[in-house]
Amino acid sequence: MTDLNVADLETALTTLGKLIQDKGFYYEIVAIGGGGLLLIGLMIRTTKDLDLVALIDKGEFISAKPLPNPLVQAIEEVAVAFNMSKDWINIGPSDLLTLGLPNGFKNRLTTIHYGGLTIHLAGRFDQICFKLYATVDQGPTSKHYVDLKYLKPSLIELAEAKQWCITHDTSEGFFQELEAVINELSR
Repeated sequence: MTDLNVADLETALTTLGKLIQDKGFYYEIVAIGGGGLLLIGLMIRTTKDLDLVALIDKGEFISAKPLPNPLVQAIEEVAVAFNMSKDWINIGPSDLLTLGLPNGFKNRLTTIHYGGLTIHLAGRFDQICFKLYATVDQGPTSKHYVDLKYLKPSLIELAEAKQWCITHDTSEGFFQELEAVINELSR
């Protein structure tokens, strides 16, 4: 299985949560991206992975790099069981935690429990921020641009997302690309 639909993702996460619980562990993760959009019902498409931006420990966001070994082992066991990529849980976006999440991010999370795994999913506005940033980074032919268009951000949301984006990349080239994407979306 290469691409995951929402049912595949739910099945994998349910299995992961049960496996973690059976081993006596409990983890809280914070997810963004296409997988997160699928789980909260804001997107209908497939995804290759679930993007993590953080773990939660004692109520505080901490880096997902590196994931705890028992969690890594359980993720790999689920990957083998369902013939999935071993990196179906992706910690690449966790650098966003260091760079800074949008103001109010924590208050907009949606929470889903899967046994020993609790997933906190980024809200729609936060996804707009992340998708706008990724679109500028990866271009208008990327899945991020398609997702951003699907979310139908308002002009106000785009203006607010733009302010967040420019705190992460202050280069003139990034700013010009950002303006071009916003102008295209505003049509």
